[in-house]
Amino acid sequence: MKPELLIHDTLAIQLRDRIHDEQLDSWHLCQLLLEAEAARVSPSFDELLCLQQLPNLTPYPHQLATAKKVLNEMHGRAILADEVGLGKTIEAGLVIKEYIIRGLVKKALILVPASLVIQWTKELNQKFGISAVAQKNASTWTDYEIIVASIDTTKRDPHRSLVLDQEWDLVLVDEAHKLKNKKSKNYEMINLLRKKYLLLVTATPVQNDLKELYNLITLLKPGQLGDSSYFHTTFVAEKRKPKNPREFRSALNEVMIRNKRSEGGVVFTKRHVKAIPLELSAQERELYDRVSSFVRDEFLRRKQTRGNILPLVTLQREICSSPYAALHTLERMMKDPRNTTNTLNELQQLFDLCHSIPLEEYTKGTRAVELVQEINDKCIIFTEYRATQDYLIYRLGQAGIKAIPFRGGFKRGKKDWMTDLFEHRAQVLVATEAGGEGINLQFCNQIINFDLPWNPMRVEQRIGRVHRLGQTRDVFVANFATRGTIEEYIVDLLQEKIRMFELVIGEVDMIIGKTRWKKDFENDIMDALIESHSQEHLQERFSEIGDRLLSAHQQVLEERSRLWEEQTP
Repeated sequence: MKPELLIHDTLAIQLRDRIHDEQLDSWHLCQLLLEAEAARVSPSFDELLCLQQLPNLTPYPHQLATAKKVLNEMHGRAILADEVGLGKTIEAGLVIKEYIIRGLVKKALILVPASLVIQWTKELNQKFGISAVAQKNASTWTDYEIIVASIDTTKRDPHRSLVLDQEWDLVLVDEAHKLKNKKSKNYEMINLLRKKYLLLVTATPVQNDLKELYNLITLLKPGQLGDSSYFHTTFVAEKRKPKNPREFRSALNEVMIRNKRSEGGVVFTKRHVKAIPLELSAQERELYDRVSSFVRDEFLRRKQTRGNILPLVTLQREICSSPYAALHTLERMMKDPRNTTNTLNELQQLFDLCHSIPLEEYTKGTRAVELVQEINDKCIIFTEYRATQDYLIYRLGQAGIKAIPFRGGFKRGKKDWMTDLFEHRAQVLVATEAGGEGINLQFCNQIINFDLPWNPMRVEQRIGRVHRLGQTRDVFVANFATRGTIEEYIVDLLQEKIRMFELVIGEVDMIIGKTRWKKDFENDIMDALIESHSQEHLQERFSEIGDRLLSAHQQVLEERSRLWEEQTP
């Protein structure tokens, strides 16, 4: 007899006895008895019994198909790798609920980023009727059955030993790409957990290297891709290019499900994207040009002496964001005892020039305030830098606009509080990159990219916070681009050359992978800046990058067309 049938035979008997012993004519108990009987005679997971208990949830066809495949074919050990916004949480919830109803899961551990603990807890309770609790202290691990916790908390003592001492029917890990390094504490923790079922949830199962995907699958199902030597010999042509693609895809399909927006079946609202060109003031232009010149010269000097070049990259990116952001980096750089006298003098001059520009006269800040007033609705402003975030909160406040921050340094409770404040009281959420991961903000449909990340993979993560299932309005994205700066070329590259804002994260991933660059995208941009000694030369370099991306995009389209022909009778 199957384990699930034995379990539900027992459940049905217990319910009958309870009704008889207590002499109750409870409609609720009768319903439970009927459900137990239905589960007892159900031979497979072809029909999801949990749907009968979820009257207010109407899953999309791809979500139902995914849940059934995880239950029937993957036996509860799977990577849910849908592209951003397709509802991986719903798929996971369906699987967990089904297992609970059938008596196969009683104790479950849901491990997520700290900022998403409350969100996951609410969704499991409100959408699925699963009595999940957010981990608060050491006693939570033993007092409750379904626990949502931060993986960072879980891997630290005394929590680590308490968690490892228990047996878990099901473990789920959200943002599972953070397990890509098998030598990390996160990977070690998940590997040591005693678990029957394991769900790994991530929109980006591969980021830089196929080895990352190998590590995830080995954690999930050891031996699925052979040992490390066999995997590299059989399946790896280059870091991001598989060998024997059909065989590789077949092996992946046994443990991973990836639904894509481009495959149809799900209708999203429209996305409207526009660039907002801006002219720097004379003072801002002088500052930008002098910082860029200093970065170029100092970069080459430090490369020769093997000095630290990271502060220079940061400074170049910050000066495109705001002078206020650059101030902090300049101040730190001035304290470096390895500075030459000339370097220190230049840094002091840049700091003084930066400091001399009044906050109220920043071109980008002024335009941001104007645009928010024009929108006259809820809006998310994304920036990469905390200093720029603080500046924007100040400028918006001066204009009488209620704005609140969202950033990675906030503890779990404060992030939830800020999200709630944004939904019910504030007009603007000013978010750093932490706001581009995990949280759902479909009640907003306006985004301003105050500055753009140099990595295009992270842009879609930002937009995916609002342009996802559940969004009922068209989404509007405004990208600031200051003329005559590297920012203008990046916006042009992403928006016009590869029309990245019309793609989705999976397609961008494939396009960048096709370029076969030895360096990552951000380093290529920095090299273009350092090696260009005029705006014309810089424009040529960005044109070359754009041509490579366009060529890669064409390859992706051709491969997709060929694959379609192969699969069509």
